Amino acid sequence: MVPVTPIRFVAALALVAFLSSSPATAADPVRIEDAIRSAWRENPGLAAGAHLATAARADARAARDGHWPTLSVTAKGIGTSEPVGVFGVKLDQARITLEDFNPATLNNPAAVTGIGLGAGIVVPIWMGGRILAGQHAAEAQADAEASTQARRREEMALAVVQAYFGVQVAQQGVRYADDVLEQARETERFVGERNKQGLVLDADLARAVAFRAQAEAERAAVLQQLSSARSALAMLTGIDPSKSTLATPVEPALALPPVPVATLEAGSPAGPDGRPDVTAARLRAQAADAFVGVSKGSLLPSVFAQAGVDTLRSSWSQGATWWSAALVVRWEFGASSLGGMDAAEARSAAAASAARWQEVQATREVEEARQAVATAAARVRAAREAVTASESARTLRQARYRQGLLPLSDVLDAESALAGARTLLLRSLFETRIARAQLELAMGLPVEGVQS
Repeated sequence: MVPVTPIRFVAALALVAFLSSSPATAADPVRIEDAIRSAWRENPGLAAGAHLATAARADARAARDGHWPTLSVTAKGIGTSEPVGVFGVKLDQARITLEDFNPATLNNPAAVTGIGLGAGIVVPIWMGGRILAGQHAAEAQADAEASTQARRREEMALAVVQAYFGVQVAQQGVRYADDVLEQARETERFVGERNKQGLVLDADLARAVAFRAQAEAERAAVLQQLSSARSALAMLTGIDPSKSTLATPVEPALALPPVPVATLEAGSPAGPDGRPDVTAARLRAQAADAFVGVSKGSLLPSVFAQAGVDTLRSSWSQGATWWSAALVVRWEFGASSLGGMDAAEARSAAAASAARWQEVQATREVEEARQAVATAAARVRAAREAVTASESARTLRQARYRQGLLPLSDVLDAESALAGARTLLLRSLFETRIARAQLELAMGLPVEGVQS
């Protein structure tokens, strides 16, 4: 006797996510697009990514403001008995007298105190190109983070598709398990009656009892898998599948669009146009290249103007105020500067290689996903045929067994074959829907057509 195969693939649908807090209204129909948008809206992991994108955009704005003047304001309180310090404080306070030049006073002055305020401005004139390069790098990083967040959202959508249709498949699996159990109980009852009449062997009755017990065990396993699938969907979206109707059927109705694939100048394979992770990799390569400009600019002199006004007073009504202005050329150079430039160039080369590799992977993922869709569709057709044939075989064998024309083993084999065919059909329908979503993800298209 071939054992009934449980729908174990549903257990793999317990996907990593965070628990959200918006419950669905009881008994409301929930479409796949509703579930995806719920995950986008409530999932804390996606919210963290959105904050990272916002922070990167703020960094870009700060970098754009790098060419503006810098204003500084200082306030200080001072007290000292150090001879040079005492003389300098008094001079800044405009209260030097002839007594302060007395050697005894100079050598052993009384302590002085003062309060001071100051304001200054620094205007960058030429910084070796590092400010502009830093702006380009920050903008590219912000755009890359935004693209990465878009990719996270689509990956979350794929996870929701897996959990959503996993629940549907598990629910159908329970119905199939109920049918198998009902048939097993009826077979056990029929064999038991014939055994009492001495028409069948005790061994056949034992086999019927074993088959029914196995069907009960398999049903319990499928119920557990349904619970796991529901938990996964609730974790992702906050929707309780036990209180809602999943309204989108597992079998997709629409055909997939053609694959838009870009081509590089050198003929290398490129990822699909618009795919966020490919875009992010290219932008990070641009940012790394701009950081090379920042590193090179740090090796060049910087020119800036600065001006300021200060005051130092012994009281609010007594003290001096002065101003200063300067045009400064500063050139700072150290042995570590060359090492920093080498590191920046190496990071740029690494980012460029990573972008090319991402493009190659993207193209291959599209092809693999297309093949998976075609394979899953073929499996669905074959599984439907197998289910139809197995249902017919079960009906015929049950009738002939009751007529005494077939042994019990043939009936149980037919039940097992039907259970296996139904499991194959469920798995194939599920894999078809997931393969479709994976193809959309690989192509950079909205998963299930759901957009923000």
